[in-house]
Amino acid sequence: MTYLPRPGLAGRLPSVLAAATDLAMAQPGIRTARYLVESLWHRPPVAAGWPAAPPPSLGLLAKVAADEAFRTLMVAMSHLPGRRELITIRDEIASAAAMFTERGWHRDPAGYHESPPGLPSVLSNKERSWGIEYDHIRFVSGYEPHPDEPGRDRWMQYRPTRTAHAWVLRHRGRSRPWLVCVHGYRMGFPVADFTAFRAEWLHRELGLNLVVPVLPLHGERKVGKRSGDGFFTAAVMDTIHAEAQAIWDLRRILDWIRGQDGGDRVGVYGVSLGGYTAALLAGFEADLSCVIAGMPAICLTSLLEMHAPKRLLKIAASAGLDWEGVRRAARVVSPLAIRPMVPRDRRYLFAGVADRLIPREQIQRLWEHWEKPTLRWFEGSHLSFTWETDKINALLERSLRDAGLLRILRSAAVAERAA
Repeated sequence: MTYLPRPGLAGRLPSVLAAATDLAMAQPGIRTARYLVESLWHRPPVAAGWPAAPPPSLGLLAKVAADEAFRTLMVAMSHLPGRRELITIRDEIASAAAMFTERGWHRDPAGYHESPPGLPSVLSNKERSWGIEYDHIRFVSGYEPHPDEPGRDRWMQYRPTRTAHAWVLRHRGRSRPWLVCVHGYRMGFPVADFTAFRAEWLHRELGLNLVVPVLPLHGERKVGKRSGDGFFTAAVMDTIHAEAQAIWDLRRILDWIRGQDGGDRVGVYGVSLGGYTAALLAGFEADLSCVIAGMPAICLTSLLEMHAPKRLLKIAASAGLDWEGVRRAARVVSPLAIRPMVPRDRRYLFAGVADRLIPREQIQRLWEHWEKPTLRWFEGSHLSFTWETDKINALLERSLRDAGLLRILRSAAVAERAA
């Protein structure tokens, strides 16, 4: 069903507020008001089988405002490169797009990714965060961009990215399935990761072994002042190399897990940027029990254009930055460009109906690329995911049961009682 705007002032309010938003540098209050007006008077068409935006309530508006406040904070904290730096970035992107096309990676993006060596052992020590004891494992990543690849020399100077880290929660005794949890943007610390993934619930109540890898440029692997600095910036090659290394490291971690007790049953669950990474990983690991992409960011180039400060976009345009070239280069790390190897019935998606950071169109594009697998919605926004405990737990548990990971635990428990 298509909703048409009412005539008169109400019908013009969305465009008026949109202009005010641009002038106000995406202030949360203005954008939240815009969402309210659009919900009441200018509701967009709803694709068949997709939920309509729910009627606005104070609770839902608070969730929308949280997303908008986070967006404004990220804009305020973002690095604004000068014209000379942007010219360097422009030349890198042009060279990368030409190189990737010449080597056939634009046509076959999976060919860009080399198969990493196995991971027979890791260094490990016991640590504790907010009452949760875990194993902190680390290993030498071994990832390097291709020889002569634009941005390679800069990436190789980022020493913290050379060591891979992960937090591990594992059970002793009978065999348990494993779940790899891939964190989101600006995360990568135990307290944040364990809270966002409801680690105690997944580990103690559902009985799973957990591994939470730290993505490149995050946590102990950060190269800037804050976790995540270097992602979603004009230096596109850094983002490409970070994602390529993330896939390399995750495949090595999966190899290590398969050598552990219960390692024959492994699922992957990612949220936001982690959802993007999990969706990309599905194109390389066919025997995963499931891949769950929560609120996945799917097109990094579109998100950069959508969320970047307007001043940065103007400077980039004046420096001749070619967004089509950016898209061509970034295709090698796009989940939409690589065919998933994990079977359709083991792919799962979930998203918030009022997400203000990841547009619905991106969720729909992955859903269609993944051949329309199970897609579940919760009545919330991007950030409200962290406190929508009952809703998210229900979505996750259902997906994990559908994938068979929890049925194995139940069968093992029955066998133990019988013995």
